[in-house]
Amino acid sequence: MQTKREVIRMALNHKRPPYVPWNCGFTHEARQKLVDYYGTQNLDAVLGNHSLGLGSGVGFFEDMGNDCVRDVFGVVWDRSKDKDIGMIKGEVLPEPTLSGYSFPDPTADLFFGNMQEKIDAQPDLFRVFGIGFSLYERAWTLRGMENLIMDFLEEPEFVHELLGAIADYDIAQVEKALTYDIDAIYFGDDWGQQHGLIMGPGLWHEFIYPQLKRMYGVVRDAGKMVMIHSCGDVDELFDDLVGIGLNCFNPFQPEVMDVRSLMKQYKGKLAFHGGLSTQRTLPYGTPDDVRHETRELLEFGRDGGYIFAPAHAVEGDVPLENMLAFIETMHEQANAPALA
Repeated sequence: MQTKREVIRMALNHKRPPYVPWNCGFTHEARQKLVDYYGTQNLDAVLGNHSLGLGSGVGFFEDMGNDCVRDVFGVVWDRSKDKDIGMIKGEVLPEPTLSGYSFPDPTADLFFGNMQEKIDAQPDLFRVFGIGFSLYERAWTLRGMENLIMDFLEEPEFVHELLGAIADYDIAQVEKALTYDIDAIYFGDDWGQQHGLIMGPGLWHEFIYPQLKRMYGVVRDAGKMVMIHSCGDVDELFDDLVGIGLNCFNPFQPEVMDVRSLMKQYKGKLAFHGGLSTQRTLPYGTPDDVRHETRELLEFGRDGGYIFAPAHAVEGDVPLENMLAFIETMHEQANAPALA
């Protein structure tokens, strides 16, 4: 019998797995509903997720009081409303210059201190080292969204310098992560809106693409998988991303792209993770709607190239019954003889 690690590897290598693997995330409020229902804080045991998350999504937080926290880059986040990440307060780089700013240590024990222990504790899981806010998002969190968008046009040399420095940081962290027995590096970087790219395709190719090529190249040269998360309507970039080494794309939002058509189009070339509607079906559909959409996705993914999940971390407005509907359905298919 294959381990969960082996099942994910089969799916990402576009081989038919014994069942469709899954890896599902939940926001604080949604998670608490499941904790209360199952009567345990150990949701990993209940959900049976297939991936082991390593590293830190946004770079660890220091509690500053008054619902505010600070990440290792010095960015302050107000969590008075959004309990999961928060809203940025102020600007670490108020001017278009890196003069006087020092990057944190990408190889600090904060990221790696207990990494081997985590791997040893769950050796059957697919091992994914995550770098959230890996490039564009890290840049705008430091500089401010409006400022960075204007900098693309008015301060292009600074933007190249900033993104290059962030990529250098990421590469140093990746190289450290690759000294462990991991399977993939997961880069988080939202480029999309509900329609199209935030910065448009021209600026994306000019500023972001060259740094991604460097970063992905380090991972692929080591024989590991490249996974990314980018919210929004970004499928126009898939060919470019596949060309520089992308293996798996998340969150695969059905509200902004035709997930079934794309799974057919990129069969054998790009795997997908996500796909269950978190904007429509999960919060507003019935449990039967959720089951139907879940079964459709599982059927599309049964030949490989797919990891099932809601399109994004499940939000607190999703009824418990709808969460249980997709959890039970994905568990049922893992034991279904027809998928064996």
